[in-house]
Amino acid sequence: MLAMPEINHIKKLRNIKSLSINEISKRTGFSWVTVKKYADGDQLPTEKIIEKKGMMYEEEWGEIVMDWLVEDYALKKKARRNNKNIFEGLQKLGFPGSYRTVCDFIKKEWKEKVLDESDEMKEEYERLTHPPAEAQIDFGITEAIEDGKAKDIHALVMSFPYSNAGFAVPLPAENQECFLEGLKMLFNQTGFVPRNLRLDNLSAAVVKARGRGQETVFNEEFLRFANHYGFEAQACNARKGNEKGHVENKVGYVRYNFFTPSPVIRDITHLRALLFDQCKKDHQRLHYKKDIVIADLFEEEKKYGLALPESDYPVFKQSMVTANKYGEVRIDGVLVHVPKSYHYGKLL
Repeated sequence: MLAMPEINHIKKLRNIKSLSINEISKRTGFSWVTVKKYADGDQLPTEKIIEKKGMMYEEEWGEIVMDWLVEDYALKKKARRNNKNIFEGLQKLGFPGSYRTVCDFIKKEWKEKVLDESDEMKEEYERLTHPPAEAQIDFGITEAIEDGKAKDIHALVMSFPYSNAGFAVPLPAENQECFLEGLKMLFNQTGFVPRNLRLDNLSAAVVKARGRGQETVFNEEFLRFANHYGFEAQACNARKGNEKGHVENKVGYVRYNFFTPSPVIRDITHLRALLFDQCKKDHQRLHYKKDIVIADLFEEEKKYGLALPESDYPVFKQSMVTANKYGEVRIDGVLVHVPKSYHYGKLL
């Protein structure tokens, strides 16, 4: 192959000097075939395709390992297979290679490519778009008809900006117990746990909002809940609702599309079932930008999420209360009648 200065000289003689191939061959000393190739041909760059060789690429072993790694990525680290476990699993399937072969493959194809690229994507996504398995959460108040009367409904809405999927569960209030129980319901509806959960400064989760040079302080119970499910909580800056604009739009979408007119319900459990059906039907429409059905995008997004934990998280509130002479105790500002409670000074 000739150097670029020699190729440019041949092109100049051919196109600017209008010399024949024979004349250029005499002047340069290159063969007629070589001169013809560079004088009249286009020297376009071509992408080099590196063919990967070895049993991990030429046989099915590499595909098996990648499938296992993708499956384990949804689990917490302690539950994932390490290199030794993977090698032993392959041996049971008849793998003839060495432990080093497996380790090299995992390092090149998984740790250096998949994991490193996902970290780079996170930094870029913060500026441009949203990565898969990132969710936003917020409350919205709407209305339903129960027993012939209008009733305020506190709907906890979770949206996924990547796929534009949304889920909503109605709750009786916006306190911490309802918030955590609502998150559990949403995780069960989606079938996985998002890796990142963005929320505003809800009193049910936040003790102190982010300020100048200070990070958000979450309350202990919410942090315990987040640790159990494995997601990372990301609070918005104070008075920066646009940082979770996707879920705010989704709250309005749910209100105007699912609660207009106000649905007639038997109870809150009935409303939860209605809302879940509405959300699943809504996922059959096309994504507003990607021109792909939302349900298909969401199925793809699930691969990047976290697996649901085996044990359920118990949500409750424990406190000491005093009953009045009518046998009533005040819980979250509401009087609740507890039979014979006035016989006791304190109740747990």
